[in-house]
Amino acid sequence: MGFKAALSKVFAWYVNRHLNTVRQNAVALQQKTFSNLIHDAKNTAFGTDHHFDKINSYEDFKKHVPVRDYEELRPYIERVVNGEADVMWPGKPAYLAKTSGTTSGVKYIPISKESMPEHIKAARNALLSYIHETGKADFVDGKMIFLQGSPVLAEKHGVQTGRLSGIVAHHVPGYLQKNRLPSYQTNCIDDWEEKVDAIVKETATQDLRLISGIPPWCQMYFDRLSVVSGGKKIKDIFPNFKLYVHGGVNYEPYRARMEESIGFKIDSIETYPASEGFIAFQDSQKEKGLLLMVDAGIFYEFIPSDEYFNDNPTRINLKDVELGKNYALIMNTNAGLWGYSLGDTVKFVSKNPYKIVVSGRIKHYISAFGEHVIGEEVEQALMGVAAEEGVEVIEFTVAPQVAPTTGELPYHEWFVEFGKEPKDPAAFALKVDKALQQKNIYYFDLIEGNILQPLIVRSLKKDTFINYMRSQGKLGGQNKVPRLSNDRKIADELKEFIV
Repeated sequence: MGFKAALSKVFAWYVNRHLNTVRQNAVALQQKTFSNLIHDAKNTAFGTDHHFDKINSYEDFKKHVPVRDYEELRPYIERVVNGEADVMWPGKPAYLAKTSGTTSGVKYIPISKESMPEHIKAARNALLSYIHETGKADFVDGKMIFLQGSPVLAEKHGVQTGRLSGIVAHHVPGYLQKNRLPSYQTNCIDDWEEKVDAIVKETATQDLRLISGIPPWCQMYFDRLSVVSGGKKIKDIFPNFKLYVHGGVNYEPYRARMEESIGFKIDSIETYPASEGFIAFQDSQKEKGLLLMVDAGIFYEFIPSDEYFNDNPTRINLKDVELGKNYALIMNTNAGLWGYSLGDTVKFVSKNPYKIVVSGRIKHYISAFGEHVIGEEVEQALMGVAAEEGVEVIEFTVAPQVAPTTGELPYHEWFVEFGKEPKDPAAFALKVDKALQQKNIYYFDLIEGNILQPLIVRSLKKDTFINYMRSQGKLGGQNKVPRLSNDRKIADELKEFIV
């Protein structure tokens, strides 16, 4: 064991002591965060407009600050983007994180000098928690690769602007810089496919021990490594590769193919970073769920997802959440986001400590007939049956077919790119449909009542989703294929790729 690995074990022990304190005092820490946020922002334009000087409790806060999504907060955010100070948080932001919204086009999320360190600390603590629990620290002595956006930043009215992963690249601790790949020059390549090829060339002979990135883009990296190595497994290219860090999308639909490419069942750490804040990370290989970051400058609120679109939905803070209930996640941050609806839905799997799983997107669901099918349900239904049948799923998306041209009943249309096709496609689709019925009672009722017919699976050509994302200018980086749509926009684009 090298010096860095040995030192990391000591540091991991120290950090775990702190995390234990956090775990045991989550509600109190959230209350402290709430009070600090209100105090620090009371003289901003937003604080003045929303009477922060009169807010002494969470109940006061709910009366004065409504829940808003990005589009509804845009008037304030545009003032920040245009260079105005003291709008949503004291001063100007340290950065503006540029991200693609599903409904708002390009979004600019403020990152303050107070919030930036929390991104780095949470990522660090995820690794240290793994080291503390498992005792495995050898990866610290080898090379680590982070598949991320370009670190090249633009400037808007004196504020550095870029992708979150590119901004974070400027804050990697010095003790990791020598271990980190790819090189700055390679990381700056804009074209994703050109960048992956350059990364393959640069890393194929290195002692890679940790790889981090969104699963579909890591899979592309693995595929190209395999090609240039004459078909080798990743374990044979990087014999000391022992840890995979991921976030952004659910890993389970990709796990089987990733582990087939790697050549063994690898340890993995799930993280939940967003431009708006680093929300949670997996702190244990033995327990389910991601540890919620309750002392990181974010005060969380939760709305039951089935009430989200009501005129007056229930709005609670951490102390009142229930296990197993689907909530829309609302954030108030030390970068100046207030009553901000992130768009994600989460479920609590533990309250001692508070741990969550990400269950989907509040706007990525299908409810064309009142079924309100969510991402977690379709992923579990498809991947459960695929595992039983020995079927390999590369990627998929689902949309409603409300008005079939042949006069048949409406249905959910599943567009699936298979690595290994089902032997009996019709039987496979029926099993997936039965699994979905078991997970969603409303869908079950619609099938039973002959309002919908069972779902139909469309098998797609190889590389369909890569080609689709390329056509949308969203290949690589933090971009993800939406799993669910309530319209036919993506479905109609994919029809030409049906086998």
